[in-house]
Amino acid sequence: MLKSKITLKDIARELEVSVSTVSKALKNSEEISRDTKEKVQAFARLYNYKPNNIAISLKNKRTKNIGVVIPDIVHYFFNTVVRGIEKYANAKGYNVIVCLSEESFDKEVINMEMLANGSIDGFIMSLSSETQAKKDYNHLKEVTQQGIPVVLFDRITNEVDCDKVVIDDQLGAYTATQKLLQQGRKRVALITTDDYLSVAKSRTEGYTKALLDAGIPVRDELILKLPTMEMDEEAIRDFFNNTDMDAILCVNEIFAVFSIRIAMEKGFKVPEDISIIGFTDGMLAKYANPSLTVVAQHGERMGEISAKMLIDKVEDESDEEIFQTKILEPTLVLRDSTIN
Repeated sequence: MLKSKITLKDIARELEVSVSTVSKALKNSEEISRDTKEKVQAFARLYNYKPNNIAISLKNKRTKNIGVVIPDIVHYFFNTVVRGIEKYANAKGYNVIVCLSEESFDKEVINMEMLANGSIDGFIMSLSSETQAKKDYNHLKEVTQQGIPVVLFDRITNEVDCDKVVIDDQLGAYTATQKLLQQGRKRVALITTDDYLSVAKSRTEGYTKALLDAGIPVRDELILKLPTMEMDEEAIRDFFNNTDMDAILCVNEIFAVFSIRIAMEKGFKVPEDISIIGFTDGMLAKYANPSLTVVAQHGERMGEISAKMLIDKVEDESDEEIFQTKILEPTLVLRDSTIN
């Protein structure tokens, strides 16, 4: 049974041809036989097919531009990913247009619609926290159903068929927590966000698994879950005031650097009294005092891989719809905030 609003994919499935063939047939492409064109066009008329304006403008011409939508530019990680995307894309003759969703679902959708007016050949995206909280991915599905390439990185969803690039967040958190336990820490705390954020969920799972594998129970009072990745000084201060801990794993660099500051304000020595590890090997981590031990996410490499996957899809003339998820291995970079 066809949906009331049919897509290129629906037509392709019903007629047992590729999405690319349907798209070309609807545009009277000379590459497609007359019989196939007539069959596709008749079917499209019968079911009142309406082309998606986002997709149609994207596919009409090759622009050699890539649209990148990221949640923010505060976190150093996203800067490194964009640098990696630009490095690879520029070498291949592509320009990169960057937009910020500022963790807003509406702004993410508006950015996609704005870029998709014929400005770009495809998207590289990391989902906003609101999008992951709402679990509404229709704006992504509309684009991918028209055969427009999308690559998701870092914050992803399995509800959208597209290429993805992530680090093994669970392994990163597991390795970091294990390191703290090996150093003799008994009360390892976690500062994270609510589980709707895919990266936070995976990092919480890694932390939990490391504790359980070491025979240590998971204690809710040692876990602080903030609503977003944005800094909440008051919540972190309250956590320090009300929690007996000797180590902290933070899901980003900013939480970790602020935790060092609060620990020292309270008279703790870092790392003698309390060890701290964060995610992202950025400028804050390197120049903090003491310098921060981190789980490096290899953002630049992630950006290069994302750009390669997207450009390969843009330039691929075949009709194959094969999507892959590349998982990078995180690295623990030891510095002065832990006993090394």
